[in-house]
Amino acid sequence: MERDKHLYFKSGYKYQTARDYRIKLEVIPYQPVCLPFISMDMTGDTVIRMGYAWDGASGPTIDTRNTMIGSLVHDMLYQLIRLGLIDPKYKEYADRMLKEICIEDGMNTIRAAVWCQAVKMFGGPSCKPDAEPREEIAP
Repeated sequence: MERDKHLYFKSGYKYQTARDYRIKLEVIPYQPVCLPFISMDMTGDTVIRMGYAWDGASGPTIDTRNTMIGSLVHDMLYQLIRLGLIDPKYKEYADRMLKEICIEDGMNTIRAAVWCQAVKMFGGPSCKPDAEPREEIAP
């Protein structure tokens, strides 16, 4: 049998997009973003490509259909902050988008407000570069 001797992977993800997802954001990156799974132009037109992985809602909560898009966009924005591709000032915007998208998708406004408050209070470390999942090797 012939095979690679190592598998390179990143852990910590629960979901993957099955199709491209497009959204217009009020974000101006330092330069156009062209990553394998994310592209964003200088006007905020963003495509989250098929295969993008994210972990859904964090903390003591459950994922529901009305949290999926909000958590996707929120996680993607935090990742761009961690990678230094957008200004950290967009953390507040990402937190607000989480709330607005979840409400628009049918989440109860009280639940959305609690979520928004939680990411405002506890989301800061997730925007730090060392929070970006590291490549692991097996075996």
